[in-house]
Amino acid sequence: MSSFKTLDDLGDITGKVALVRVDLNLPMKDGSATDVSRVEAVKPTILELAEKGAKVLLLAHYGRPKGQRFSTMSTSFVQGDVEKVLDKEIMFIPEVMGPVVEQSIGILANGDIGLLDNVRFWPGEEANDPEFARGMAAHGDFYVNDAFSAAHRAHASTEGLAHHLPAYAGRAMEAELKALDAALGNPEAPVAAVVGGAKVSTKLDVLTNLVGKVQHLIIGGGMANTFLAAKGVDVGKSLCEHELTATANRIIDEAAHAGCTVHLPYDVVVAKEFAANPASLRTCNVHEVADDEMILDVGPLATEALADVLKTCRTLVWNGPMGAFETEPFDTATVALARTAAALTQDGSLISVAGGGDTVAALAHAGVKDEFTFVSTAGGAFLEWMEGKPLPGVAALTA
Repeated sequence: MSSFKTLDDLGDITGKVALVRVDLNLPMKDGSATDVSRVEAVKPTILELAEKGAKVLLLAHYGRPKGQRFSTMSTSFVQGDVEKVLDKEIMFIPEVMGPVVEQSIGILANGDIGLLDNVRFWPGEEANDPEFARGMAAHGDFYVNDAFSAAHRAHASTEGLAHHLPAYAGRAMEAELKALDAALGNPEAPVAAVVGGAKVSTKLDVLTNLVGKVQHLIIGGGMANTFLAAKGVDVGKSLCEHELTATANRIIDEAAHAGCTVHLPYDVVVAKEFAANPASLRTCNVHEVADDEMILDVGPLATEALADVLKTCRTLVWNGPMGAFETEPFDTATVALARTAAALTQDGSLISVAGGGDTVAALAHAGVKDEFTFVSTAGGAFLEWMEGKPLPGVAALTA
């Protein structure tokens, strides 16, 4: 893994201005955030810089204003929520550069925090305009990126600033990068990957990247049906991308060449209609699915066999549920496998890293979100990392 500088590499920063990129794109309802976990994630970095006497200027986006100012998308909307989490007053600054920012820095005392307005109000942000980045950089002494969730975007505040100021990873970014390196960069073998979700088409690059890096590829969710169909299984009226069966076979061949075992369910939970606890619910062998049935979860025998696979592994990467977990009882396989992974992690025999929106929800549903080694809340960035793509915001820190 390329090395990057962290807050440990900072010298005396008293009175210095820290430009800190954070993710404050919070879900809001009736004027306040319904989930402040993104603020909780960056709190250690912000408070550490403040306690060391820096003037901390927070850079963030909120919504998608596409280079125009909308009063409804100002970061001032999240100011109260940020103050609550930090337990500190912060100054709202309605610009990102220029005389207003300069004056505000003059008013801020050492250890104070300022929140700049939505960086996406300016077209130069998403265009990664060097002049725009230079304009923002003029106010700072150093740059800290603590927004891994925006690291897959090559924007001025996520990538451009690192070329104009000494750049450091914040504590949340540092933890994320170390966890990801332990999962796929330099993992302890054997490595298992659980990849679920509805469609193969959305995870093609992930699957192609993983077959060369892991020893066990466990495929669940609707996408498993496409792989089963590729092997000649009649999947009835299950969700299935029949046009991708050739692609699924290619992935299975590539896995065989790379010494990676692909695990598909051999018993499944089926029903004639997708509803909670339907009357037509039954468990059967994959070769016994009727024409009017759909596969909605992995069966108990396959789930137990997958748990045994995890017991032989040292590292696990997880993205996507095993079945239609939002509706009972089709959450059974996801919950069982998640609990096995959590128990192995707690025993110290498995390093488990999971990420992606559905995955976080599924692990929370199983009651084990805090028992994995690391759970990434970064959706798009986590997926691109699993695809093996370089993340511009991370590459800029290691340049």
